[in-house]
Amino acid sequence: MATAVETLDKLERRITISFPISEVQSEVEKRLKLRARTAKAPGFRPGKVPMKMVAAQYGYQVENEVLNDKVGQAFSVAANENKLRVAGYPKIEPKNTEGAVEGSLTFDATFEIYPEFVVGDLSAAEVEQVKTEVSDAEIDKTIDILRKQRVHFHTKGEQGAHGDGGEPVAQNGDRATLDFVGKIDGVEFAGGKADDFAFVLGEGRMLPEFEAATLGLKAGESKTFSLAFPEDYHGKDVAGKTAEFTITLKKLEWAHLPEVDAEFAKSLGVEDGDLAKMRADIKENLEREVKGRVKAKTKDSVMDALVKAVEFDVPKALVEQDGQRLAEMTRQDMAQRGMNVKDVPFPPELFATQAERRVRLGLILAELVKANNLQATAAQIKAQVEDFAQSYEDPQQVVKYYYSDRNRLAEVEALVLEENVVNYVLGKSKVTDKMLPFDELMGNNAQ
Repeated sequence: MATAVETLDKLERRITISFPISEVQSEVEKRLKLRARTAKAPGFRPGKVPMKMVAAQYGYQVENEVLNDKVGQAFSVAANENKLRVAGYPKIEPKNTEGAVEGSLTFDATFEIYPEFVVGDLSAAEVEQVKTEVSDAEIDKTIDILRKQRVHFHTKGEQGAHGDGGEPVAQNGDRATLDFVGKIDGVEFAGGKADDFAFVLGEGRMLPEFEAATLGLKAGESKTFSLAFPEDYHGKDVAGKTAEFTITLKKLEWAHLPEVDAEFAKSLGVEDGDLAKMRADIKENLEREVKGRVKAKTKDSVMDALVKAVEFDVPKALVEQDGQRLAEMTRQDMAQRGMNVKDVPFPPELFATQAERRVRLGLILAELVKANNLQATAAQIKAQVEDFAQSYEDPQQVVKYYYSDRNRLAEVEALVLEENVVNYVLGKSKVTDKMLPFDELMGNNAQ
C-alpha cells in the first residue's frame, strides 16, 4: 500500500509505503525453504541441513532481499499509478513508529521527478555560426610542418650532399649535443648533470639562459654561466635558486629540410609524386579538419543559446550521478596518461557545474527531439559513418568496424541526433556568421 504523493520541493516528492509483516515473513520462509534444498553444513548431506541452521545462516540476508524486493515493487507500482517520471533512485528509509500501521512495515521513499517544460519560441535566441576558409597560405604552413617532421641533421661545417650548413657556430635551428654539470653553492644537484644531451636550439625546450649560453659555441668549446631557476620550476629542490652550469659542446648539427619535390610528395602517399595532387590532398584534409572544428564551435554556440533560452529546475540526483561519472572519467584519463592517481580524491562536487549543464542540455535535447521528430535516421547514420571512413586508407573496413558493434553505432547515432538539433535551432534562431582565422580555429597548431 502507498499513500498519496507528497510534494516536498519543486521536484522532490515522497511516498509512504507499507505492507503487512506477515507478507514479509511468508516470503522469507518460502525462500529459506528453497535455499535449504542446496544448503551445505559440516556433518550434513546437501539439502539435509535443519531449517533452524539454514535460518541462522541465511535468514538476515534473505530478509534483506525480501524487503528490498517488496519496497522496490511497491514503489514502482505507486510511481506508475501516479504517472511519475522518477529521476535517479529513491531514498528509502524506515518510517518512525508514529503514524505507522500496527502489524505492518512502513517506509518513506523520497525521490525527484523529471521537470515538465516546453522549448518555446527560439526566434530571439542568438547563435554564432563560425566560418573559416582554407587558403594557399594554410597549405604552405602545413607543408612546412610536414617538412620539419621529416628533418635530417648533418654535422655542421662538414661538406656533404646537401652542403655544409654554413659556419660551424651554434645557431637557432641547430641540434646541439653536449655534456653539462650544474652546481648550487658548489655542490652538484640531482638532475643537474648529463652526458651526450641533445636538443634543438630555438625550440624552447631548455631554459632561456641555457640556450643563450649555447649559442655561438663551436664543437669542443666549453662555457660556464649562471642560471636562475624560476620560482615555479617543476623541480622543487632547485626552484628559485641560482646554479652555476658548465657545458661542453660535443657535436653540432644543422637541420636539412627535404625539398618539396616528387620524392617528398611520394613520402606523403602521392604515388606518382604529383605536387598539385599533393596540395589538393592536403587541402582536402585541412578542409575536413576545419569542417569538424567549425561544426563543434557552432554546436557549442547552439547549446549555449538553448541553456539561456530554456529555464527549469534540474534534478539534483541526476547532477550527482553525472558528477560521479565525470570524476571517474577524469581519473581513468589521468591514469591512462601515466599519472599515479590511486590515492588522489576526485570529489564529484568539483564537477557539479559541468554536470548540471550536461544534464540540463540532455533534457532539452530529448524534449526537442521528441517534440520535433529529430531522431537520427538510418540513412543519416550511414552517411556519417562513411564520412568518418573517408580519412582512412581502407574506408570499407572502417564502415564494417562501426556496423559490427552496436555501441559504436550508438555513438554515431548520438552525434547525428545532436547535429539534427543544431540544424533545427539554426533554422529557428537569430544566426550571426563569424569569420574565424584559420590559426585561431586550429588553436595555432598550424604555426
